[in-house]
Amino acid sequence: MINIGVIGYGYWGPNLVRNFAETPGLNVASVSDLDPAKLEIVRKRHACNTTTNFRDLLDDTSIDAIAIATPVNTHYDLAMAALKAGKHVWLEKPMTETSEQARRLVEEADKRNLTLIVDHTFIYTGAVRKMGEIIRAGELGKIYYYDSVRVNLGLFQRDVSVISDLAVHDFSILDYLLGEHPVAVTASGMNHFPGTPENLAYVTLFYDSGTIAHANVSWLAPVKVRQILIGGSNKMITYDDLEPSEKIKVYDKGVSFTDDPHQIREMRIGYRTGDMWAPKLAVSEALRVESEHFVDCINNKRAPMTDGRLGVRVVELIEAANRSMRCRGDTVTIPKRG
Repeated sequence: MINIGVIGYGYWGPNLVRNFAETPGLNVASVSDLDPAKLEIVRKRHACNTTTNFRDLLDDTSIDAIAIATPVNTHYDLAMAALKAGKHVWLEKPMTETSEQARRLVEEADKRNLTLIVDHTFIYTGAVRKMGEIIRAGELGKIYYYDSVRVNLGLFQRDVSVISDLAVHDFSILDYLLGEHPVAVTASGMNHFPGTPENLAYVTLFYDSGTIAHANVSWLAPVKVRQILIGGSNKMITYDDLEPSEKIKVYDKGVSFTDDPHQIREMRIGYRTGDMWAPKLAVSEALRVESEHFVDCINNKRAPMTDGRLGVRVVELIEAANRSMRCRGDTVTIPKRG
């Protein structure tokens, strides 16, 4: 049994505690939060200890792992302290404020042979895993583009831009689906309320393979939209996360281009329209899948699907996109790393 302590019981913390409590092999030993009222709720819902001092969790030798669900500006200090205390770490996204901080956490976890997982939850959803299966099987052919709309009214963040809050999901999904890192990023955005981070942004990623990815993210939309289009040379995918069923649809549609001199007088572009099918998806809650994966990684010393190295790559993209956005769309090159 792995005893886990949770630091932060705000927006996401209750979801973590609930899933940890229901995951075989995990026991929620203690929850820490600065708000005594929230800890009172924890005590009513779960049979675990509570404290307003997170160091109580680090000093408790019976606790094996620490989950951190606090504002991003606290992630580095809390995660580093947990690792130095010999605890495995579950860290909310984005991993840290800077990629340098993220790399230091990876180095510390490696040095101590500890598991470090970053909660990029979408990677564990049935929809994203199914898209990964389809792409890796070659059914889509060459990937031409990825187009995402991720907008809603709120939830406004005070410490991070909308790129860190919403586009971060697309950055992790793209990493999982494409298996390659972008070579350049451009972004434009705006903070419509002085003194606050940008609340609307358009981000474009460029890849060596020729794939182009675009994400439209906003906290100022009148409706909530969570849609992704992926176009390939053979087939295309649509993903609507708000659909109660048939979230993923695969279309046998596409175009063909010819330079055949015998057809020079005809249209050089041909259009193909075939069937549409909606694959069956795993229905398990993503956080439960991820929690079970965390237990397996600790017990069998395996690298998580969303390990610290993925966290570093995502933070690099956040940094590059924010830099481009604050320079009104300048292209920012992403350095290649081993």
